[in-house]
Amino acid sequence: MPFAAVGFLLSLSFAVLARQAGFSVAQAIATSVIVFAGSAQFALLSVVTVGGGIPAALTAASLMNARFLAMGVALAPSLPGGPLKRAAQGQTVVDASWALANRGDGTFDRWLLFGTTLPQYVTWALGSVVGSVFGSALGDTHRLGLDAIYPVFFLSLLIAELRDRTSRWAAVGGGLVALALVPISPPGIPILAASTVALIGLARRPA
Repeated sequence: MPFAAVGFLLSLSFAVLARQAGFSVAQAIATSVIVFAGSAQFALLSVVTVGGGIPAALTAASLMNARFLAMGVALAPSLPGGPLKRAAQGQTVVDASWALANRGDGTFDRWLLFGTTLPQYVTWALGSVVGSVFGSALGDTHRLGLDAIYPVFFLSLLIAELRDRTSRWAAVGGGLVALALVPISPPGIPILAASTVALIGLARRPA
């Protein structure tokens, strides 16, 4: 529920900024309901607001979501059924739910994954509706600090990984790589590079 509450504010913030960038109410809501990924949505929005085209925006959003490939590979053995059934179950993967469902031994609790994603999706959709319809009343979102919510959200997930001795150095390495690349690379590249470093670190940890 805490992550769902944060998701509401993230989605609300996205919708307000999207409306300011020229999105219609329907477009802002549809983007949140269909994409349901804050990093991809904000990356897309950052490209659009500086005059970038749709291909560039979609590329940035795809790079931001590339981490889900690695997360899906890790999750797959814990999901029953054939490829289509696993793919359908995999649609519930979001960062917080994936981390919460991780048992720490290489397996995942799929029902915990489903159960923690559901309230997040509801509040994400609700936040986009509220932000799209009533967001103009908030004024400057930077003044309210809404732009800081997303990095704090990911920082909370990183801190949780630092408590695990086996994944601590992988988390630190990935975080440092992302921090170094943010000022010099396009949106999406830092998180992709950090995910690669973290995966290599976890793969090479002692059994």
